[in-house]
Amino acid sequence: MSSGDQRAPGASSTGTAGIADVASLAGVSQSTVSNVLNHRERVAAETIDRVERAISMLGYVPNGAARSLAAGRSRSIGLVLSDLGNSLFVDIARGAERAAEEHGLSLLVANADGRLEREDRYVDLFTESRVLGTLLTLNDETHYRALSTRRARGTVLTLLNFHADAAAFCSAYFDNEAGGRLATQHLLDTGRSRLVFVGGPSALQPVADRREGFRRTLAASGIRPVDELSPDGINRADGWKVGHALAARVVTGEIDGVVAASDLLAAGIVQAFTESSGIGVPDIVGVIGYDNNQAAWDSPIQISTISQPGAELGYAGVGLLLDDLDSGEHEHRAVRLEPSLVIRQSTGR
Repeated sequence: MSSGDQRAPGASSTGTAGIADVASLAGVSQSTVSNVLNHRERVAAETIDRVERAISMLGYVPNGAARSLAAGRSRSIGLVLSDLGNSLFVDIARGAERAAEEHGLSLLVANADGRLEREDRYVDLFTESRVLGTLLTLNDETHYRALSTRRARGTVLTLLNFHADAAAFCSAYFDNEAGGRLATQHLLDTGRSRLVFVGGPSALQPVADRREGFRRTLAASGIRPVDELSPDGINRADGWKVGHALAARVVTGEIDGVVAASDLLAAGIVQAFTESSGIGVPDIVGVIGYDNNQAAWDSPIQISTISQPGAELGYAGVGLLLDDLDSGEHEHRAVRLEPSLVIRQSTGR
């Protein structure tokens, strides 16, 4: 070797180390190197250390595409999110990314914006890309029915933010009924009893569950709800419209508390109330939201809310997906995560 030839010992004549070079330098077979890269659990720790030292010395870069083709799958997981504008789904993505990274995998993220045709298209796209499996966040019952009756996709599908039929899919979801109970009980504990629930449409499973928690908590206390409103959406503009419609009833004392199915709804309601003469939040009416979204802490009056462990949900989803892949006789599981109460200005006395 001439003094100008800087190839590492064992490198191929092309100057680019291959898997055979790594195997030779580490004193193991090529299949062992492959197992270190793809199935570390099959290899002894001492052997892993030797192979990794050889990889480092040679500057070997695994050909991910070639490995994917050889294995029939990529080293990636797909994640289709309902709405990247909602910080809850960003948290879900972060949790899924952390779990994927711990298993030496990559996470591919797509934003469906709550549209069925995009959810459908992204699931197909990830399948065509031969990902290991796909995580899909859902909240709409009609979307679930449509997607669950599609042809076999050829990929493992795990549902997040939706309590699915355990016979068909693994799923990880929040206990939204418990969250509805927490929100309602908090208003009762602050001395309010003339309560309204605001949330819709009812096809959204989380909203329906939160409404049920509201109803059950009032029934257990022997109190009838003043009203239940179902706006077309759960965004700030929907809340602003509802807030102006409720303002007169708040002024007359008919309503002293509002349970909103999302923080965006709650932010719009609070804005509408403060724009109406004589309505003080929380002095005259208490408002609580749901999700612990950015809207809850960015509002001029910070909004009490129900927090959901989004990162934990994403992390759990990856675990369910990988269990599904590893099990020959897999029994689908549903993982339920509990929400928690966050008290801020909008309900303080």
